[in-house]
Amino acid sequence: MKMKPKSILAFLALVLALLLAAGAVMSQEDVKSVNDPAFTSPTRPAPIFFHDAHNAKAGLDDCSVCHHVYEGGKKAEGASSEGQACSECHMKGKSTRPLIKAYHGMCRGCHEERKAGPVQCGECHSKRGPEALEGRGK
Repeated sequence: MKMKPKSILAFLALVLALLLAAGAVMSQEDVKSVNDPAFTSPTRPAPIFFHDAHNAKAGLDDCSVCHHVYEGGKKAEGASSEGQACSECHMKGKSTRPLIKAYHGMCRGCHEERKAGPVQCGECHSKRGPEALEGRGK
C-alpha cells in the first residue's frame, strides 16, 4: 500500500506539531513570571521569575526541589511535577497546603533559609513586569 503525498505531508505536519509541543512543555526558557491558571482575579501582579537564570544563580539542577511530588504525606524522591500547574495539587482539598501559602512557603522560605533572594511582596510582585527587568541580572 502506497501513501499519497497529501497523507505524507499531513503525517509530517502532525509529527512536527507534536515535537514542537513537547519542546515547549519540556523547556522553561521562556518563563518570565509565575502564572497559575487558578489565579483568575489576582490582587497583585504575577511574580517576576526568570526560570533558567534563577536556577543557574541558585545552583538548582534538580527540578524536583521546586516541582515536588508527595505520596502518603512524604516527598517522593526523584519524582517531579514538571509541566503540571501547582494548583493541580494545591487546590484539591484540605490534605494539601493552600496554593498561595504553597508558593510563598516554597519561594520565600527558600530565600529566607539561604539568606538570598527577595522576601518582600513588591520584590516579586512588581507592577513594572518582567520585560522591564530583562537583562538586569535577573
